[in-house]
Amino acid sequence: MTGVKGVTNLIAVKPKNASTHEVGQKIKDSMRRHAERDADRITIDAKDGRVTLRGTVSSFAERQDAERAAWQALGVTNVEDLIAVAY
Repeated sequence: MTGVKGVTNLIAVKPKNASTHEVGQKIKDSMRRHAERDADRITIDAKDGRVTLRGTVSSFAERQDAERAAWQALGVTNVEDLIAVAY
């Protein structure tokens, strides 16, 4: 544009915070292929992009699936995986 000497960008992009419901649904969807009963034994706390997973699953692979699914939820910036594996 003629006469423009500078442009200042004051746009800030903020991620949507993850909701407990959204993270829980992603975990259940992910684990449905393996063991839906284990997905129901995981509790999720999500606040300000930080997700804490607690509960018990029957294999290390299911624990990894839950953590991976939590990371995939929109707005997640940190996942604390406290899930125990009970053989």
